[in-house]
Amino acid sequence: MSITAIFFDVGGVLGTNGWDRHDRLGVATDFDLDYDEMEERHDLVSAAFETGHLDIDGYLDAVVFHEDRPFTRDAFWEAMKQRSEPRPGALQIAADLKAAGQYFMATLNNESHELNDWRIDHFGLREMFDVFLTSSYLGVKKPDEAIFGLALHITARTADECLFIDDRELNVRAARRHGMRTIQFQSDDQLRKDLIASGVAF
Repeated sequence: MSITAIFFDVGGVLGTNGWDRHDRLGVATDFDLDYDEMEERHDLVSAAFETGHLDIDGYLDAVVFHEDRPFTRDAFWEAMKQRSEPRPGALQIAADLKAAGQYFMATLNNESHELNDWRIDHFGLREMFDVFLTSSYLGVKKPDEAIFGLALHITARTADECLFIDDRELNVRAARRHGMRTIQFQSDDQLRKDLIASGVAF
């Protein structure tokens, strides 16, 4: 069966990861925070944050503002957002696929509500994608295979007509086990070549 739908990860493909361990270390350093303590607190609430059970205020209360700080909540949230940078090459590939008009275009990513909404606006993703399937909306994270089943149900697609793109091997393997075709993202040029090799037309 030919490919009818393409699912893109956001952090790591269309942009930087945004709030991974490296980003948290950078922000902790900028704000003179104890990174180890911050990371321990993050680990306790990250699943709830990324599956929509904890909003940004609850996250910040748990991870940063459990004690008085010499900076504001808004300043820290702004620093979190600024860790997310778009990848123009990958975004151009998504835009080209959307312009081709042959594929249902979706994101499938792990992200909190607030960071996901900000990325959609900051990266201009509404112009490229038909639907945004995010862990905080769906209540389950990659690599849990349930998220791929939900993506297929929501888009009314069979697994063999869907192509999933992600930078993490664990997520790619999970999608493949669910029957989806996959590409593990390494670079913009590699992605375009692998898409063409998969039969995708620009």
